[in-house]
Amino acid sequence: MSEPTLDTVRAFLARPATEVAPELLGSVVVVRSDEGEVAVRLTEVEAYLGPDDPGSHARSGIPTARTAPMFGPAGHVYVYFTYGMHTCLNLVCGEDGRATGALLRGGEVVRGHDLARARRRGARTDAGLARGPGNLGQALGLSLEDSGAPLQPSGRLWLELADVRAEYRTGPRVGVSGEGGDGEKYPWRFWVPGGVGVSAYRPGKPRSR
Repeated sequence: MSEPTLDTVRAFLARPATEVAPELLGSVVVVRSDEGEVAVRLTEVEAYLGPDDPGSHARSGIPTARTAPMFGPAGHVYVYFTYGMHTCLNLVCGEDGRATGALLRGGEVVRGHDLARARRRGARTDAGLARGPGNLGQALGLSLEDSGAPLQPSGRLWLELADVRAEYRTGPRVGVSGEGGDGEKYPWRFWVPGGVGVSAYRPGKPRSR
């Protein structure tokens, strides 16, 4: 895997998330801290298209305190907290102001195994260290303070682009309810078949009225 430049990574991400997401498979996301470095090779990613997507946090098209990082520019991250326990990582994609991004759903820890294991004591095997977006965020040591941070080659967060595009499958996004969960309209989950860290599909729960 060659070392990309900052301009290369930003240009790669500055496209529609539906194009970026499948090409992220095989790339490595890196998070550094005082404890050390953890790197995860991506095997499962979902795309979200802001106001054009009923499943997106930014479907209203209006920035909020939570979603403001989604509105760009590309090359930053959007981190959110869900279910009172999970911190999930998105790479901001596309045109500045459009709030599109790729949710990193799962992958394989390729560096920093000991640190990832210490953070993910509930994982029974290394294959489960970064399976699911919440577990991936925990293994990487992310917090809400990371939301809005830029990707930087020598900074806290970085992306090592894959040299070769991975073979992948597509389907409905996991846990998305309502129209956004329609896999025929929004088949925007992309995964490496048999890949380490790929989670099982589950549909979204119906929304209460």
